Amino acid sequence: MAARWIEQVTGSFEDKKRWHRYKERKALLPAPYRTATDGLERYIMYAGAISKGDVLAQMLEDLADLMEQGAADGVPVRGIVGEDPVDFAETFIANYADGQWISKERRRLIDAIESAAQDQA
Repeated sequence: MAARWIEQVTGSFEDKKRWHRYKERKALLPAPYRTATDGLERYIMYAGAISKGDVLAQMLEDLADLMEQGAADGVPVRGIVGEDPVDFAETFIANYADGQWISKERRRLIDAIESAAQDQA
């Protein structure tokens, strides 16, 4: 009972564990991949506007998977992110749009306009 209340205030304990596991995985990456992951993580945090902890955790786990696999296969960082890292990051973020707070606001806007249009019909 108390754990549920604490999670409502602070967020999911499982999401916090996932965050710590991600940070541990990132720390083990070779330096170039870790640097790239740091940059992508920072961009994701600012530009991604992910409001759901589980979606953010999944996104970062997927990023770690991508970088770990690239490092294991010897794929250079540019081979992973391409020549435009912003485009890569935006495309990556777009795959997790359901976790963005703006998605809920888009839905509200669509519903409001639909309601207004129905009232005029």
